[in-house]
Amino acid sequence: MNGTRAQDTATTDDRIDPAGEIASGLPGGRMALLFAVMLITAAGNTAMQSVMPSIGTHLGIADVWVSLAYSWSALLWMLLAPFWARRSDRLGRKAMMSLGLAAFALSFALCGAALLAGLKGMVGGMTAIILFALARSLYGGFGSAAPPAVQAYVASRTGRAERTKALSLIASSFGLGTALGPALAPLLIVPGVGLIGPFIGFTLGAVAVLVIMRMRLPDDTPAIDAVEGHGPDHDTTPSQRAGRTRPFGEQGDGWHGQAETDDASDTGATDRLRWGDPRIRQWLLAGVLGGQAQSILLGVIGFLLLDRLGLRHQPDAAAGPIGLVLMCGAIAMLLAQWGLIPMLSLGPRMSTLLGMGLVVVGVLPVALGNNLHAIATGFAICSVGFGLFRPGFTSGTSLAVSLGEQGQAAGIVAAVNGSAYIVSPAIGVWLYNHSPWMVWFVIEALVISVLLLFLADRKSRA
Repeated sequence: MNGTRAQDTATTDDRIDPAGEIASGLPGGRMALLFAVMLITAAGNTAMQSVMPSIGTHLGIADVWVSLAYSWSALLWMLLAPFWARRSDRLGRKAMMSLGLAAFALSFALCGAALLAGLKGMVGGMTAIILFALARSLYGGFGSAAPPAVQAYVASRTGRAERTKALSLIASSFGLGTALGPALAPLLIVPGVGLIGPFIGFTLGAVAVLVIMRMRLPDDTPAIDAVEGHGPDHDTTPSQRAGRTRPFGEQGDGWHGQAETDDASDTGATDRLRWGDPRIRQWLLAGVLGGQAQSILLGVIGFLLLDRLGLRHQPDAAAGPIGLVLMCGAIAMLLAQWGLIPMLSLGPRMSTLLGMGLVVVGVLPVALGNNLHAIATGFAICSVGFGLFRPGFTSGTSLAVSLGEQGQAAGIVAAVNGSAYIVSPAIGVWLYNHSPWMVWFVIEALVISVLLLFLADRKSRA
């Protein structure tokens, strides 16, 4: 049996082409399109985050209501992402990417229109925020179709030894987007539309990416993938795939020793993957805890800068510093995903542990800093940590299930990510406005919980 496993592993690894393709059947051109799908949505969302505190101040809306405007959208995202992931198993990944991008573009356009009406005095401030929340729900309901489709597309075409790196590259598109969004947002604040400029710019950008993707990315269905042999295990026999196991520590340190059933023929006929499945339960719990910590930090940072820099009475001037801090964090996240993970060959478990450890340290200068430099430095350290944590949690979940379950796993991961933004940012802002030190205590407690979760599990196997 050991000989069979070694033979299977060698067969999979031999298909990795480091010079051109990440995995068999996934050329660089297709990877670039997938990268762009994730990048444009991330850039638009962070550009929006950089101007929303200023818009909320102009509208005379309390900070907590600005944060709560995202809650309904996040709830829809959590509920519907697994549904769209299962649909992608039957209808193909490209169809779900198209749906998600179209929903993002329409939602962004309607959000901008609602806020513009409020800023121009055509509707009241609270009415504008309610209309914004309703328009944002389009993104939560239908935009959630794209990320799990992208993740499943990559995972089903990537050898196990390279999956963490491949998914890190996809995750880095989010990181690059979060850098570009705040950097471009001030440039899009132009006379006539003012703070609504980023909504117009990124709506047009999303439409452009959608058109290019529809033209250049080949149509795909699970049946076509199985016939063409795009899955990473298409040249092994079903009996080899069904009997393959991998002990803890082989090809990444996040494996729990489960049997693997990567059979390309079952891409459309797997049982429903449950949230409580013991193979992924630990990874999902880590994703929930770490995700809540990240969402609270992102929710608070803009309002913290308004206060620490004394810009409450100059909200238009706050877009620059907020964008700068978010951009520093995004660049730091890219450093983690493009540099540290491949350079150190980090597996899912170690990537998660190291990331959470850095967040524990980085929160301190954010909590205690009274100037832009200190806050930006602390936020950057936290972002390196989250940049390591996200790919670790995502690839750990992916590696724990079979090839036929990749779409469902991607949907559950997307739902976990979305769940962090339902109420946590609003709770964080409420805590910040009532008792600031409690925010940092909650963030540290969540992060340390992830560390203890994995350290205790490792010790129990020693």
